[in-house]
Amino acid sequence: MADLRVWAPAATRMRTRVVTPTGTRDLPMIGTDAPGWYRIDPAVLTTALGELGHTDPVCLRYGFLIDDEERALPDPRSVRLPDGVHGLSAFHVVDPSIWHDAQWTGRDIRGAVLYELHIGTFTPEGTLDSAIGHLDDLVELGVDAVEVMPLNAFNGEYNWGYDGVGWYAVHEPYGGPDAFARFVDACHVRGLAVVLDVVYNHLGPSGNYLPDFGPYLGAGSTGWGASLNLDGPSSDEVRTYILQNALRWFTEFHVDALRLDAVHALVDHRAYPLLEALAVGADALSDSLGRPCSLIAESDLNDPRLILPRTVNGHGLTAQWDDDIHHAIHTAVSGERQGYYADFGSLECLSKVLRGGFFHDGTYSSFRGRHHGRPIPETVPTTALVAYTCDHDQIGNRAIGDRPSHYLDHGRLAIKAALVLLSPFTPMLFMGEEWAAGTPFAFFTSHPEPELAEATRNGRKAEFADHGWDTDDIPDPQDPETFLRSKLDWSEPDTPEHSRVRDFYRDLIALRKSTDAFSRSDFESIDTDHDDTGGWFAMHRGDDASEAQWSVVCVLADEPLTVPIDLEPVLWWEPVESVDDGIRSPGHNVVIGRRRS
Repeated sequence: MADLRVWAPAATRMRTRVVTPTGTRDLPMIGTDAPGWYRIDPAVLTTALGELGHTDPVCLRYGFLIDDEERALPDPRSVRLPDGVHGLSAFHVVDPSIWHDAQWTGRDIRGAVLYELHIGTFTPEGTLDSAIGHLDDLVELGVDAVEVMPLNAFNGEYNWGYDGVGWYAVHEPYGGPDAFARFVDACHVRGLAVVLDVVYNHLGPSGNYLPDFGPYLGAGSTGWGASLNLDGPSSDEVRTYILQNALRWFTEFHVDALRLDAVHALVDHRAYPLLEALAVGADALSDSLGRPCSLIAESDLNDPRLILPRTVNGHGLTAQWDDDIHHAIHTAVSGERQGYYADFGSLECLSKVLRGGFFHDGTYSSFRGRHHGRPIPETVPTTALVAYTCDHDQIGNRAIGDRPSHYLDHGRLAIKAALVLLSPFTPMLFMGEEWAAGTPFAFFTSHPEPELAEATRNGRKAEFADHGWDTDDIPDPQDPETFLRSKLDWSEPDTPEHSRVRDFYRDLIALRKSTDAFSRSDFESIDTDHDDTGGWFAMHRGDDASEAQWSVVCVLADEPLTVPIDLEPVLWWEPVESVDDGIRSPGHNVVIGRRRS
């Protein structure tokens, strides 16, 4: 029988309500030796279920009643919320017959080709089971790991997932916990690792009952909501709640890595920070399971301590997202300079980022109005940085959710793809990017509460009005059409226009995997040349002593030009002509080849 227990340090008494198809019982809970913890006597639960004629825990729903309250609240550690985040909890154990991945030994996320996707918009059906139907497409493309945006339970049907409140549960409309297990198993059977996006810096605005049980929230705010209590009184239990949640995805659901959302928003002043504790736990679990359990941080701090080993006072995380790489590539190719792009855009900026990882490494940030970041030591493997030209934020947080394929020609998309996929970093694609998807990826929500829906709608308009956007152009995040328009159109990849882009992505990935120079993970393996006036940029891979030094030559200019690099072309977007002083290329083009001299 299930062991029902809960941490509720402020309560004077606790009860458990169990509901079966034949009746309801409110059962007393007793204190434990652990301060603030209550549990139900398994014999009491067994007797109650017997009286109700249901001895199978799968049949019941349960919740906790605090003091004299008569409304039962869901379990903070609920593993399933079949009736939504405001409903009662349910017991659940993943069906062991789902698993066929006993031979899966995991993979190092560093250097893998990642593919970020949102389950609700990846397929027309928007479920985990339907997503399995397109995994073979990702394998054929050359993807190594699928990164799934948050699946934890949130209120409403659809959402990006960062408003989760049921951290231990899988969102029911996606298929629930067994569906996620089937998805992970299907990935492993195909040789794909699974990265799960998790959010530990805040909770969503609807269905968060944690403060009713105890001091889960701190005094700070992240801008999305109250921060978690990571360093105040009773924070030991809060941190344990998070640590157990993180490790559970590795054990019960066999995931290979967690992407930790916005770790810069964690308010944690303890000498032993949560991030380090997470890394220690993941490393220990990796040793126990015999496969990598990786942690990838999203951070805008430009602080290499996240990925430095703990032996040199780092946190020891596996990798981190690197927005500076995105900004440097995007601004150089697109010409955009608004907002936080203001400091980026020069070819020297692009060169610095590719050779050092960060642009702001102690330099002045005009967007922040202060100096920002610090340099990455050369001892850090370059694959500890995740590089991308698209992700959910860089598309969805544009006012209308437009992808680069909506405002850049395919030649410039090819340049961006080549710089990421042939860089020394760990590359990541965003779903549909590989065929220049024509569908947007907008910000969408489905808050059932009218006041929350209106606040979200007005807040979105106000945010972009401050940046000069016409508010009439901003999609209503609560309009179901905003969500539906964001679903991928899987008929596109078969059309000539889109299939050519997809073929180019596939060829880039194959070249990365088959060429030693592109497989290196050290900063010494990359050099650059550029000509701001001429409008070209070259990324060189390998080293001077290598017989196989390669160059990725990017023609950013609109018109044809000659690039003074003697190259034996191997892959290109548009064909080039070899001339005495280099190569003659059309504008908006990229060509990859071996250096002749």
